[in-house]
Amino acid sequence: MPELYIGLMSGTSLDGVDAALVEFDHRGPPRLLAAHAEAMPPALRAELHALAHAEDDRLERVARADNRIARLFAHAAGALLEAAGVAPAAVRAIGSHGQTVRHAPDGDEPYTVQLGNPSLLAELAGITVVADFRRRDLAAGGQGAPLAPAFHAAFFGTPSHALGVVNIGGIANLSVLDAEGGVHGFDTGPGNVLLDTWAAVHLDRPIDHGGDWAASGCPIGTLLERMLGEPYFAAPAPKSTGRELFNRDWLDRQLAGLDPVPAPCDVQATLVELSAHSIALTARAASVTELLVCGGGVHNAALMARLAQLAGCPVVSTAARGVDPDYLEAIGFAWLARQTLAGLPGNLPAATGAKGPRILGGIYPA
Repeated sequence: MPELYIGLMSGTSLDGVDAALVEFDHRGPPRLLAAHAEAMPPALRAELHALAHAEDDRLERVARADNRIARLFAHAAGALLEAAGVAPAAVRAIGSHGQTVRHAPDGDEPYTVQLGNPSLLAELAGITVVADFRRRDLAAGGQGAPLAPAFHAAFFGTPSHALGVVNIGGIANLSVLDAEGGVHGFDTGPGNVLLDTWAAVHLDRPIDHGGDWAASGCPIGTLLERMLGEPYFAAPAPKSTGRELFNRDWLDRQLAGLDPVPAPCDVQATLVELSAHSIALTARAASVTELLVCGGGVHNAALMARLAQLAGCPVVSTAARGVDPDYLEAIGFAWLARQTLAGLPGNLPAATGAKGPRILGGIYPA
């Protein structure tokens, strides 16, 4: 009997919530029935940016943001169901990623924080919610990320060749599926996060649409070399990262002392090179012979073109496999919710470094 799940995803870019209505049937892979994108209100986006970098967080501020994100997620789920003509009672569960505001898996006391009050979300949506997926993997000694490789393996199966699936969100993460059934993956580094940060400063808008501004500039070789010297890129997997490392302060340090002062569009062109190089180098090292791309970065023509030149293999959107690249991650969190309710693990120790497979998340009944 087919079952319906909703996957909700809000990524590092803080641009909005992706909602996916997914049908699961034992006879085949998950099927996306409907999708909805809910824009992030500017005031909430600003608050989340502040929380991601503030040194003196107030508990009240965090709690209020926790509830505001839950309400935004509930609205996204409601809009999705209304557009699909599906009643909440028909949905088995919502898998909610929440909004990551801190991710520190390598400290003396590892932690990761995702906001989006799942109790309030369950109350507002009238649907069981499965949430807080990352912390159980972290408790088992893992990075808590990336969680996508296990889903990618389940969704795409065992390919006939070494297949890479890269999600270019704020941070880019790569899953490698080989022809023998092996799966591994990790965060490659910045995807859109620095591109969006620089565009916000110089274009007064949150993104460089299509990469047009970057395409108008010329990459700066010395700056790219300096950026690629960041120790994260050479660190062995498993590894994960976020805004805690790749942020405006990091970028300013890379730019410090450059003479002459580079044109902003040239910096943007160099940031495209940084994202493309860091993804392509890892794909080549894994001997990937095809690279499927999803996430917001798939719409950056400059980034996609450069990635295709550097990867040494065909680079295509997941749309070529019949999957909307904007919603593959949200489908993944619907899959994770289903795994949890079935009592099955949702992590992949080879990707996260956890001691073993774990059932992820907490269940919040409707």
